[in-house]
Amino acid sequence: MEHTEKTMETEPKKRLKKFTQGYTFKILLLVAMVLVLLIPLGMIGGLVGERSRTAQAAEADIMEAWGSELIAVGPLVALPGARTTEVRTVTQGVETVESAVSRFTLAIAPRRLDIDANFGTEIRRRGIFSVPLFSGELAFSGTFDPTLALASLAPNEEVFFDQAELIIALSSQKGIRRIERAYWGGEGELFFHPGNRGLGVARRPGAPAPRGGGGGGGLLEGGVFAELPDFTDAETAFDVAISMQGGRMARFLPVGQQTRVSVSSDWEAPSFQGAFLPGSSEISADGFGAVWDISYLSRDIPLFWRDDGRRDYSAALFGVNFFRAIDTYSLNSRATRYAMLFLVIPFLALFLLEMHTKKRIHPVQYLLSGIANVVFYLLLLSLSEHMSFFLAYVVAALAVATLMTLYSRSLLPSWGKSLYMALTLSLSYVLLYAVLNAESFALLIGSVYAFAVVALVMFLTRKMDWHGSVE
Repeated sequence: MEHTEKTMETEPKKRLKKFTQGYTFKILLLVAMVLVLLIPLGMIGGLVGERSRTAQAAEADIMEAWGSELIAVGPLVALPGARTTEVRTVTQGVETVESAVSRFTLAIAPRRLDIDANFGTEIRRRGIFSVPLFSGELAFSGTFDPTLALASLAPNEEVFFDQAELIIALSSQKGIRRIERAYWGGEGELFFHPGNRGLGVARRPGAPAPRGGGGGGGLLEGGVFAELPDFTDAETAFDVAISMQGGRMARFLPVGQQTRVSVSSDWEAPSFQGAFLPGSSEISADGFGAVWDISYLSRDIPLFWRDDGRRDYSAALFGVNFFRAIDTYSLNSRATRYAMLFLVIPFLALFLLEMHTKKRIHPVQYLLSGIANVVFYLLLLSLSEHMSFFLAYVVAALAVATLMTLYSRSLLPSWGKSLYMALTLSLSYVLLYAVLNAESFALLIGSVYAFAVVALVMFLTRKMDWHGSVE
């Protein structure tokens, strides 16, 4: 009787022991480990975001002192005017007529506008962080013809030619170095003052639009203006050149009836952005050149308007970003997004080697192997802040692959078996680098790789007895 009871007590223990030593339990345990390792991977992803924000803050500080991103609007002619209206009042049966005068400003866009920008670039650093900056000449030339604008005046409206002003709105006063030349009508030289007289009709890209639509806060406040005491209703040419500096990007607003913008620089990695792409461009190792030709028919900006409300034409901004070909933090962020796939592969490789060599590997040893692969992403982030991303990737990959190969040699019976781990990790890191640098094909490469891994595991385990023991 006692023997029967002992047999009944030991039977569940035997079944439990058999289950915990079986392949199924080992697979479930590995899945649990992968899920646990997602926690430090998520922390590394958060660290990438934090370092990226720190870099952006450092870049913003450099940009603020240098002159910020360049946005140029104009030039425009601001023509003050007055509107006279009759106000009739009746008091005790007596009608009184009085004249009321209200002021307005008539903004006139150029008939032809040519903008030529020629910038030299440099990299400014603060600690380990850097930002691309540029400086050079920004030239505006063309003609003004106020005929249509003047024809729009009502009989009770008049404008004052002797109070006319030429206005150029800019994103920042700090970006202005000096006025190189400023000619009106081919003769008189203009004298500019700071400010844009409220004609900042665009916002910085990324700045939130004011509620309720329309203009409002956030519009450009910097710029320069000059008096035009000799302004007439005749077509007049202008030629203004400003020595400017800025960083990261340059944007322009096509306010002319016909606008032509030419941008050239020694920067070898431009990214053309905004409402219009260049009609022609040339990019080489020595820099780039791009030309835009834009008609007023292709954008919703009038040739003239009154200041009856603040206007926002930011949607029509276009230009170029001084793009850095390798964005360290975006590549690190993408690497952590694909980390789970490349974390599972070493686990599977080690499990298959355990299965074929019949040498048991403890769960703690699996966990240490997983932690080593997680540390790869931390190494990659820290090294890429001090050297090129490619070199940082090679160093981190070699370090982890060597560590895993040596560690697997202590777990497996021969060097030949442990070299399979080296081959698996090397292939994984090569494919991960391909995914990071082939943004358009990243999903395709990752999907094909995942399919190939699943197919290989299915082939190698097709005859495996999943009810068997690891031992």
